[in-house]
Amino acid sequence: MHVTVSLPMRQVPSRRQGPRKAAATMMFLLNDVVLRLDGVAMDAPLQGRRMQRLSFPEILRMGQELFSREPLLQRTNPERARRLGALITAKAPMINAALFVAPALGCPPGEVTVRFVACEFETMAELHNMHRDGDLDAVSVDRMIWRRLAA
Repeated sequence: MHVTVSLPMRQVPSRRQGPRKAAATMMFLLNDVVLRLDGVAMDAPLQGRRMQRLSFPEILRMGQELFSREPLLQRTNPERARRLGALITAKAPMINAALFVAPALGCPPGEVTVRFVACEFETMAELHNMHRDGDLDAVSVDRMIWRRLAA
């Protein structure tokens, strides 16, 4: 199993003062799709105490199993992808992007490579806007976030 976690080099503190306004939309990048996590309905067995008992490695393994069976999960089953994103952020709030790469359909889950990234707000907003406008594709996401392609 290959897992990479990348965190931002610097954190920009919020300059907003005063009372809190309405909560911002929570977004999560799963491979090459920006998912909105607000209003995600979790399956009944994963709510409450059972969800709290799930460890991050168990959620990681769950994601690997899902992508092993369905390598394009973020496109073929966006609701399940949203729930996976919500589980990841529930256990690791600083992570807002994940890359799951299965070498083949039906491969052993341990062969699914995983990377996690904490994207800055501005980057996530740009990705969301590109997604909304239909301009987001795998190559753009790779260049901006994953940097897997050769220069």
